[in-house]
Amino acid sequence: MTFSKRRRIYLMRHGSVTYFDGDGKPFLPEMVPLNPLGQAQAKAAGATFAAEKILFDRVIVSGLPRTVETATLVLEQTGQKIDLEHWPDLEELRGGKLSAIADEHLRDAFIGAFEGVVADDKQFLGGETVGQLMDRVLPAIARLRADPTWDTVLLVLHGGVNRAILSHALTAGRVFLGNMAQTAGCINALDVGEDDADWVLRIVNYAPPSTLQAENRSTTMEALLEQYRKFRGM
Repeated sequence: MTFSKRRRIYLMRHGSVTYFDGDGKPFLPEMVPLNPLGQAQAKAAGATFAAEKILFDRVIVSGLPRTVETATLVLEQTGQKIDLEHWPDLEELRGGKLSAIADEHLRDAFIGAFEGVVADDKQFLGGETVGQLMDRVLPAIARLRADPTWDTVLLVLHGGVNRAILSHALTAGRVFLGNMAQTAGCINALDVGEDDADWVLRIVNYAPPSTLQAENRSTTMEALLEQYRKFRGM
């Protein structure tokens, strides 16, 4: 009996960033860099890859600064020099204007896209829908899989995008599982075969240096909601 040869995708979320100032006022999400914790997380992830002597054929980022900086720090730890590929279709769910969201709708706007099995028409922060995210992420992943020139690839992306990819891998379909945690700086590992439905999920949400994640039981969006409520005086 022979088995098909699978290739490996390492899927990371970028390291921690600061989306709001001390008063809860939002920064432009397209521009925020890693904060010191995020830099430490990226370096820890890189050290993990280096310890296992894992080398990448390609490194793909969304192009937003927080993914570029994370990938750069990872590669510094592994000692590889690889030109980063910027794939804008793998950018995070795009929110609307926070000021346009009524107080009573804030919780759903921040958290609703990350609860259970999420409908295609669910909006994120009054902006893009989950369906629109899937419409751009799934074809990008299919395009990556169709390219036979790589064996091991590193993707450094975002929490919502990673959920889309992981949900597709688990279901072999167009399903978005919102309550799948993606801690800042985490590593996921997936193997893919030749058949479209041939996905093997190896590792989910492994997050060095805090591998047991004992320090926090809130989600990223829950924490951000509380920061923004402070800005509104709620």
